[in-house]
Amino acid sequence: MRRKEERIQQLQQVAMMLVGTFLMAFCYYHINFQNNLAEGGFVGLALLGKYAFDWSPAVTMIVLDIPILIVAMFVKGRKFLLNTVIAAVSLSVFYDIFEQFSPLVIDLKEYMLVAAVLAGIMTGFGAGIVIRFGGATGGDDILALFLSKWSGFTVGTMFFILDAVVLLLSLVYLPIAETMYTILAVSIAGKMITWIATYGFSKNSVSVAARN
Repeated sequence: MRRKEERIQQLQQVAMMLVGTFLMAFCYYHINFQNNLAEGGFVGLALLGKYAFDWSPAVTMIVLDIPILIVAMFVKGRKFLLNTVIAAVSLSVFYDIFEQFSPLVIDLKEYMLVAAVLAGIMTGFGAGIVIRFGGATGGDDILALFLSKWSGFTVGTMFFILDAVVLLLSLVYLPIAETMYTILAVSIAGKMITWIATYGFSKNSVSVAARN
């Protein structure tokens, strides 16, 4: 009976993580990419690769994630690694599906403030769900979780700090105005991640994944 309950709980965790990665992939393609918004972290590097070299973000994200996943296997354990692999692969697969088959175009170039707010809310909500249910969407998420635990900063704050590096690189490829909108988006996402991932937990539980 206990084993059955554990399996049901695991399936619920996976289902919720898939909801989170689906929402993130939808936003990354239909809001960020279609409206020339960059993104922080490894996803941001993947999107910059798409803009600059036409590299597939789905492939780029996997390549960037591999070294961090290897480290996570030894530091966080198999369960966290499995959850992270599921989340990272599903995010890449969902993005690739949208990129290849989605006919939907959400053109908000005349309303970039709206695009930035939507991007921040949707990506932050999706990433927060994944973290809350014991996983991460990639290597940058794992770094943020580690640094949050070690430094005492909130998860969202660490996400924002790591994203800032990529946003500076975005100045090479994107106009200043679009980069500023991106900064707004990731700042909103950081707040959303902290709220979703830690709501109902004690202040010291900055890494929900560490509880599992």
